[in-house]
Amino acid sequence: MSQITLEQRYEIASLIKTGVGKQEIADIIGCHKTTIYRELKRNVDLRSNRYSASLADRKCRSRHTNKPKKLYLTSSVISNVERLIREDFSPEQIVGICIKRKLDYVSHETIYKYIWQLKKTKSSTLHQHLRRQGRKYKKRSAVNSGRGMIKHRVGIDKRPKIVERKKRFGDLEVDTIIGKDHIGAIVTINDRASGMLKMKRTKTRESFEVSAAINELLEDWIPYIKTITADNGKEFAEHRRVTENSQIDFYFADPYCSWQRGANENLNGLIRQYFPKKTDFKNITDQQVLNVQNKLNDRPRKRFNFDTPVEVMDKLLFKPEVAFID
Repeated sequence: MSQITLEQRYEIASLIKTGVGKQEIADIIGCHKTTIYRELKRNVDLRSNRYSASLADRKCRSRHTNKPKKLYLTSSVISNVERLIREDFSPEQIVGICIKRKLDYVSHETIYKYIWQLKKTKSSTLHQHLRRQGRKYKKRSAVNSGRGMIKHRVGIDKRPKIVERKKRFGDLEVDTIIGKDHIGAIVTINDRASGMLKMKRTKTRESFEVSAAINELLEDWIPYIKTITADNGKEFAEHRRVTENSQIDFYFADPYCSWQRGANENLNGLIRQYFPKKTDFKNITDQQVLNVQNKLNDRPRKRFNFDTPVEVMDKLLFKPEVAFID
């Protein structure tokens, strides 16, 4: 029995008044006893705790009217999905934007299925706009990382605990992305709280060149900078040049603990969408790097309720009373 009719509800109400038990009521109207228990739990008058057939029927109809409708991948939804995917938005970002703008949408799982089906039939290249394009994530193991200790390094355990809260602008993370054949690099710096990104291409990963790039990138942020955290790559051996230039406190994550710089690792993954591994950095321009930087800074993020890093930075710096509302 799928649904209880209005006539059956009148019969249930009459049987209850005469003191008939729930199991017997179920036997009389021909349903399982759990159906009766569920009917009484959902549709009883909450004020009097009494069961009324007419009230129960109204409550049932109201629930069916207001329950979420099944979402379908209509032509208008497909149009929005394909347009936003081509702008390099992730399926989760697309759902968030559609909800925010009150547009029709489907779940991010459905969007993924749609894109992979297109890839399977070779009828579209939408999958190329996804962050990983279907590749499996590989962990960097301790065996082949080849990273040693750096002189005068200050461990992350000495970093102020407030940095973990991600509630203020100016706590930065830094890393490098390596080009084809380990030639050339892109220095990436991100703010932990807002997700704001700065990038600069370098010809080598030599520590002197990397530190110079960091100082150049941080020039207009110096008044707001509080800390910076790096991994233990040898390209950060000249970290003292950064601290002397900007008076910033420089810390190093524990070896093989990439999660301690999770925001930076995530951003590097987003950047790899535009500069995949085996990209020859000699063939890209500084303007291309800047374009990617600006695009990611204007890209909505799920963790910010689909605000952009630029919008979040503005709140943190100029509207702290808004930014700190949980």
